[in-house]
Amino acid sequence: MNKNELSETVKEMIAAPSCCKKLKDAGQNYLNALGTDAEKTAAAALLQEIREDVCTLDQTIPFFESELGTQIFGAERAKAMAAHAREIKAQGAKWCDCPACAAGVKILENASVPV
Repeated sequence: MNKNELSETVKEMIAAPSCCKKLKDAGQNYLNALGTDAEKTAAAALLQEIREDVCTLDQTIPFFESELGTQIFGAERAKAMAAHAREIKAQGAKWCDCPACAAGVKILENASVPV
Protein backbone atom coordinates (compact mmCIF):
# COMPACT_ATOMS: atom_id res chain seq x y z
CA MET A 1 0.00 0.00 0.00
CA ASN A 2 1.38 3.39 -0.91
CA LYS A 3 0.58 6.70 0.79
CA ASN A 4 -2.15 7.54 -1.75
CA GLU A 5 -3.88 4.19 -1.14
CA LEU A 6 -3.51 4.72 2.59
CA SER A 7 -5.18 8.12 2.44
CA GLU A 8 -8.01 6.66 0.33
CA THR A 9 -8.52 3.92 2.92
CA VAL A 10 -8.62 6.55 5.67
CA LYS A 11 -11.28 8.41 3.67
CA GLU A 12 -13.32 5.20 3.32
CA MET A 13 -13.01 4.56 7.04
CA ILE A 14 -14.15 8.00 8.14
CA ALA A 15 -17.03 7.96 5.63
CA ALA A 16 -18.36 4.69 7.06
CA PRO A 17 -21.57 5.08 9.09
CA SER A 18 -20.06 2.72 11.67
CA CYS A 19 -17.04 4.99 12.30
CA CYS A 20 -17.14 6.64 15.74
CA LYS A 21 -16.47 10.36 16.19
CA LYS A 22 -13.01 9.98 17.77
CA LEU A 23 -11.84 7.78 14.90
CA LYS A 24 -13.37 10.14 12.32
CA ASP A 25 -11.54 13.04 13.96
CA ALA A 26 -8.22 11.18 14.05
CA GLY A 27 -8.64 10.19 10.40
CA GLN A 28 -9.51 13.72 9.34
CA ASN A 29 -6.58 15.12 11.35
CA TYR A 30 -4.27 12.71 9.52
CA LEU A 31 -5.66 13.74 6.13
CA ASN A 32 -5.31 17.42 7.03
CA ALA A 33 -1.69 16.84 8.12
CA LEU A 34 -0.58 15.08 4.93
CA GLY A 35 2.53 16.74 3.54
CA THR A 36 3.14 18.86 6.65
CA ASP A 37 5.49 18.60 9.61
CA ALA A 38 2.54 17.28 11.64
CA GLU A 39 2.02 14.22 9.43
CA LYS A 40 4.04 11.73 11.50
CA THR A 41 2.37 12.80 14.74
CA ALA A 42 -1.08 12.62 13.13
CA ALA A 43 -0.30 9.17 11.69
CA ALA A 44 0.78 7.89 15.11
CA ALA A 45 -2.39 9.29 16.70
CA LEU A 46 -4.53 7.69 13.98
CA LEU A 47 -2.90 4.28 14.49
CA GLN A 48 -3.42 4.55 18.25
CA GLU A 49 -7.09 5.44 17.81
CA ILE A 50 -7.60 2.56 15.38
CA ARG A 51 -6.03 0.16 17.90
CA GLU A 52 -8.47 1.43 20.54
CA ASP A 53 -11.58 1.35 18.33
CA VAL A 54 -11.32 -1.61 15.96
CA CYS A 55 -13.08 -4.54 17.57
CA THR A 56 -12.41 -8.24 17.53
CA LEU A 57 -15.41 -10.49 17.09
CA ASP A 58 -14.95 -11.63 20.68
CA GLN A 59 -15.63 -8.01 21.70
CA THR A 60 -18.32 -7.36 19.12
CA ILE A 61 -20.58 -10.34 19.75
CA PRO A 62 -21.20 -9.62 23.46
CA PHE A 63 -21.81 -5.96 22.63
CA PHE A 64 -24.49 -6.81 20.06
CA GLU A 65 -26.08 -9.18 22.57
CA SER A 66 -26.01 -6.62 25.38
CA GLU A 67 -28.77 -4.29 26.49
CA LEU A 68 -26.77 -1.34 25.17
CA GLY A 69 -26.37 -2.99 21.78
CA THR A 70 -30.11 -3.60 21.67
CA GLN A 71 -30.80 0.02 22.63
CA ILE A 72 -28.47 1.36 19.95
CA PHE A 73 -29.42 -0.94 17.07
CA GLY A 74 -32.85 -2.25 18.05
CA ALA A 75 -33.49 -5.84 19.07
CA GLU A 76 -33.88 -7.27 15.57
CA ARG A 77 -30.82 -5.56 14.07
CA ALA A 78 -28.61 -6.30 17.09
CA LYS A 79 -29.61 -9.97 16.91
CA ALA A 80 -28.84 -10.08 13.18
CA MET A 81 -25.48 -8.38 13.71
CA ALA A 82 -24.54 -10.84 16.47
CA ALA A 83 -25.52 -13.75 14.20
CA HIS A 84 -23.41 -12.33 11.37
CA ALA A 85 -20.45 -11.89 13.70
CA ARG A 86 -20.78 -15.49 14.91
CA GLU A 87 -20.98 -16.69 11.30
CA ILE A 88 -17.82 -14.94 10.15
CA LYS A 89 -16.02 -15.98 13.35
CA ALA A 90 -16.90 -19.61 12.58
CA GLN A 91 -15.31 -19.06 9.15
CA GLY A 92 -12.08 -17.97 10.82
CA ALA A 93 -12.46 -14.19 10.94
CA LYS A 94 -11.01 -12.37 13.94
CA TRP A 95 -12.14 -8.77 13.37
CA CYS A 96 -15.46 -7.01 12.98
CA ASP A 97 -16.10 -6.57 9.27
CA CYS A 98 -18.14 -3.36 9.39
CA PRO A 99 -16.79 -0.78 6.93
CA ALA A 100 -14.98 1.25 9.60
CA CYS A 101 -13.32 -1.74 11.29
CA ALA A 102 -12.44 -3.39 7.96
CA ALA A 103 -10.70 -0.21 6.78
CA GLY A 104 -9.04 0.20 10.18
CA VAL A 105 -7.64 -3.33 10.05
CA LYS A 106 -6.34 -2.67 6.53
CA ILE A 107 -4.59 0.47 7.81
CA LEU A 108 -3.07 -1.40 10.76
CA GLU A 109 -1.86 -4.16 8.47
CA ASN A 110 -0.07 -1.49 6.42
CA ALA A 111 1.19 0.60 9.33
CA SER A 112 4.70 0.43 7.89
CA VAL A 113 3.74 2.69 4.97
CA PRO A 114 6.17 5.59 5.27
CA VAL A 115 4.72 8.93 6.24
